[in-house]
Amino acid sequence: MSTQASVLFDAPGPKAEARHRLYSVLVLVGLAGLLAFMLWRLWAENQFTEAKWEPLVTPRYVEALLLDGLLTTLQMAALSVLFAVVFGLVFGIGKLSDHGVVRWPCWAVVEFFRAVPVLLLMILIFFSYGIDRGASGAYWSVVFALTLYNGSVLAEVFRAGIQAVPRGQSEAAYAIGMRKSQVMMQILLPQAVKIMLPAIISQMVVALKDTSLGFAVAAPGLTQVGEAIYLQFGNQIPTVMVVAAFYIGANLVLTALATWVQKRFVGEKEPLAVSGVGNMAGGASA
Repeated sequence: MSTQASVLFDAPGPKAEARHRLYSVLVLVGLAGLLAFMLWRLWAENQFTEAKWEPLVTPRYVEALLLDGLLTTLQMAALSVLFAVVFGLVFGIGKLSDHGVVRWPCWAVVEFFRAVPVLLLMILIFFSYGIDRGASGAYWSVVFALTLYNGSVLAEVFRAGIQAVPRGQSEAAYAIGMRKSQVMMQILLPQAVKIMLPAIISQMVVALKDTSLGFAVAAPGLTQVGEAIYLQFGNQIPTVMVVAAFYIGANLVLTALATWVQKRFVGEKEPLAVSGVGNMAGGASA
């Protein structure tokens, strides 16, 4: 790393280091000034009054935020991730098939759902499936949309993880007479799992955040509970800040888990990097 840095960049001298420190101080002062301005504007608009924050510490509404909001949001995220792992495993292995009749349809499905924005996918599923099914229709529209999007991303993670295993492992397995299914299930997947784990958990963070898009189809969860509260008390800003705090807290826990898993099972290896853009050569290269 240090060798690359010395090749790509000149080591800064005393004057350059002084400029860098000055720029850092100016950026920090600018950010502090922006934060102070935002807080002042909120205070000027009476967003810190007791009347606006009192509902958010009332046990009845706290319980609604935790049970009807956070718990439902976590349920949607968990179901989405569970289904997405199955979806990704099936289509990721499908993209590695030697048979074009299997490989190319899997490639088309994965690239399609990776390319469609998850919000549009959610709205499409809601108006084609969930609009006549009430709250459960909106709930499952969010789950299905997140499953298809995150599953297509995980399919690339699984494909890349399996291909990251040294070729000699599969060649040795074939040499002792193992079938392809045995090589995949007993040799490649177990070794690829530890490489894929951080990327899978990182995708869980994405799925959890994207549940907030369920607001567009009136899905249950934190955003819907928050909407009910601020429509009743007219405290949009405090409610949004509290809902954001719940999301931040949940994502910090997942991020800590991802960091622990990477250190525990992956060591110093970097998690798989999967681009958000379709792999246009996927069908051919898989």
